[in-house]
Amino acid sequence: MTTVSAERTALRPLSAVARARQAARTFLEGLGQPAIGREQADTVVLVVSELVTNALRHGGGAYTRRLAAHPCAIEVAVEDPSPRLPRARTPDLVDGTGGFGWHMVEDLAHHVVVTPGPEGGKTVRALLPR
Repeated sequence: MTTVSAERTALRPLSAVARARQAARTFLEGLGQPAIGREQADTVVLVVSELVTNALRHGGGAYTRRLAAHPCAIEVAVEDPSPRLPRARTPDLVDGTGGFGWHMVEDLAHHVVVTPGPEGGKTVRALLPR
């Protein structure tokens, strides 16, 4: 059975990311116990946070987030209006301006797919172990 949670938002970045993390926690709690362990739940929340932050920072400031539970995985999908594909960059250790998120998402997920949208945007999907 697949359970889906979605939200489209264009809030201020800090509050939008906080709301996305809380929505992910609520979604995971709604799956019941022991649907997912604490470590896996923390990983899902972290990936949601990173993908939403990237959408806000690099994707035009608006996004749609979807979460789905599959028998062996949790799917996190974040859509934004920018056609620009995510790219790994060298983390900035001096100014702390980023470069860690995309590496982290790729390391934590079993599978990451970026799909161009029909009207110029894109959807980033990450499958995380359950």
